[in-house]
Amino acid sequence: MDGRWYVTHSGLLRLAERRRCCGIRVEAEQRFCDPTTAHWVFKAIVYRSAATKGFAGYGDADPSNVSSLIRGAEMRMAETRAVNRALRKAYGIGLCSVEEIGSLPARSQPEPNVRKLPPQPVNGNGEPKLRDQLCLLIRQHRLDASLVKQYAAEFCAAQDIRQASREQIQSFITHLAELAAKDRDGLLCKLNSYGQKREDGAA
Repeated sequence: MDGRWYVTHSGLLRLAERRRCCGIRVEAEQRFCDPTTAHWVFKAIVYRSAATKGFAGYGDADPSNVSSLIRGAEMRMAETRAVNRALRKAYGIGLCSVEEIGSLPARSQPEPNVRKLPPQPVNGNGEPKLRDQLCLLIRQHRLDASLVKQYAAEFCAAQDIRQASREQIQSFITHLAELAAKDRDGLLCKLNSYGQKREDGAA
C-alpha cells in the first residue's frame, strides 16, 4: 500500500491461531474514554500460553483518527487496534497494522485525499511525494482528511485540489505544517468551519 508493507487484523488473528495462542483479554480504559466525544481507549493482553504473563497493547480511536467510512464505530476500532498491537508484541511483528494507521479502513479503501491529489514524482533530493507529505501531516496531527482537502482548495484558490499546481500544493503543505505545530487548536477551528459550512449547505 503506497509502496509500504502492512499487516491486517485478520492476518494477525490467523497467525495467533497457528501459534496456538492461549487467549486474548480486552477491556476499556474507562478513565481515558469519553462517549460524548466518541473517544475510546482499550487495553488488550495476549497470552501466548497459560504459563506466560501476557503481552499488553493499547489502542485508541476517535473521529479525528479514523476513516470517514467508519465514523460511529470508534469503539470497535479502538478495540481492534489494541488487539493488533498486543498481537504484534506477542509474536514479534515489526510491521504496523493497517487498522492502526488511522487513514485506511481496509487495504482497498484509501482516504479520498490520497488518490485525488495530483501524482507527483519523487524529488531529486530524495524527499517524499507531495501527497505522501500531506498524508503524513494528517496522520501526525490527527486531522480530518476531507476538511484538509477543502482547506487546501481554498488556500490554492482552486475549486478542486486537483486543479492546483505543484508549487501551490507545496506552499499549502508548508503552511499546514507550521500552523499545526504552532497553533493546532486554531487549525482545528479553521477545519471545523468547513464542516459547518457543509452542514449548513446540506440543511
